[in-house]
Amino acid sequence: MTARRFLRADGAVGGKFDGTADSAPIAIVGVRETRKAIKVVIQIPCRDEADQLPGTLADLPSALPGVDEVEWLVIDDGSTDETVSVAIAHGVHAVLRLPENRGLARAFSAGLEAACRRGADIIVNLDADNQYDAGAIPALVAAILAGQADIVVGCRPIERIDHFPWWKKRLQRFGSGVVRLISGLRIDDATSGFRAYSRDAAMRLNIYSRYTYTLETLIQAGQTGLRVKGLPVEVNPPTRPSRLIRSVPRYVGRSMLTILRTFLTYRPLEFFLLPSAVCATAGIAIGASFAFDYLRGQGEGHVQSLILAAMLILISTIGAALGLLANQLAVNRRLLEEQQQSHRRSEWRPNA
Repeated sequence: MTARRFLRADGAVGGKFDGTADSAPIAIVGVRETRKAIKVVIQIPCRDEADQLPGTLADLPSALPGVDEVEWLVIDDGSTDETVSVAIAHGVHAVLRLPENRGLARAFSAGLEAACRRGADIIVNLDADNQYDAGAIPALVAAILAGQADIVVGCRPIERIDHFPWWKKRLQRFGSGVVRLISGLRIDDATSGFRAYSRDAAMRLNIYSRYTYTLETLIQAGQTGLRVKGLPVEVNPPTRPSRLIRSVPRYVGRSMLTILRTFLTYRPLEFFLLPSAVCATAGIAIGASFAFDYLRGQGEGHVQSLILAAMLILISTIGAALGLLANQLAVNRRLLEEQQQSHRRSEWRPNA
């Protein structure tokens, strides 16, 4: 019989196998897997927040249950005050400095990349004005660790916030309703910036807006199949007026533009086909009415109805063609996004 080597139970290499039970190879079972160390990066986009930053950092946790390492990352969006020096003085682990002000959405996006490159498994994002109660961070992180969601949104008690004016509460509810309709996600506070992201979710998000990321990322998450969960959080007393809503008409206009652009990006067929169907229905109805009158000999003087019907049908045809073309472009975009995600997984490795 051909001699064979085998692994003994004590890990040593045995001699020849003679066919008896005592010398037979012993199968190794119950190999223990080593748990991967979990790292959480708490990122804070900042612009001229030297006065508010100390209070925000003072409330951040330095350790979390089930987490091996916690880091604080400040994204300086072109500050002109002492934001960077204040951040360093108060124990921030890293500061990402943008050379100029690029807007909240771009700062947030740059923070996600920087956090992933620092080896983050979970990224928590919150505002620098200490608006949110940082005591909810463990709950947000726990939901990601438990595999309950890819993105966890801290939902504020909008109706109970006394310093929110009535119009702001209505805007918050309206925005959340529109996002729910488009994305299919039931999140009560769609404009909340207090969120936790898994590493995979952070790599899959693409931010196109410069203004705000909150609505856009939720619509993207809903359309790309990411799991999103809302958790109730409390808020702190205001430290300064909101910089995002300085003009209500401007805020509403830019938010609606962001929603429409995101809807067009991810659901172009519906974006074009729904109005095209309305135009086609109206055109056919008007044309049928003209044909009915014409057959009865009463079509004279109603030529403008025929022209309107033709125009509506032509518009609907063009809209449908644009929808089909945009849908094909959306398919190509999804393929490019998959390639981008693969590239990011290999590229956004922790810095040596």
